[in-house]
Amino acid sequence: MKPRISMIALGVRDLQKSIEFYRDGLGFPKLDSPPEVAFFNLNGTWLGLANRESLAKDSGVSPEGYGYNSFNLAHNVSSEGEVDQVMEQALSGGAELVRKPEKKVWGGYSGYFKDPDGNLWEIAYNPFVWIGPED
Repeated sequence: MKPRISMIALGVRDLQKSIEFYRDGLGFPKLDSPPEVAFFNLNGTWLGLANRESLAKDSGVSPEGYGYNSFNLAHNVSSEGEVDQVMEQALSGGAELVRKPEKKVWGGYSGYFKDPDGNLWEIAYNPFVWIGPED
């Protein structure tokens, strides 16, 4: 049996703008993709981007609506300095600052931004548990 991989799919309003944000703004490696979608390798999972209306139609729900959708995406890094670096990179690439990086009561360090489509991302450093690929 082939190994399975999970993928996070985001419906976006402007595919090219979102490709530029994730590829250039966050530095995610873009995989070869058909023109109507974009795939990025996230070390164990993929991020897929597609037209918001197309994904909504495929799932049978309305493409309208914003706000907190009971989830946010998290990008874990290896130091507080890297949190600041990735946050600045995201903001330079078109993200909107939601909460600047700060020490957290649980002992870590993180901040939040929204991508060009309003998806909430946390950039986090957890000094107690490494969340990422093993060396």
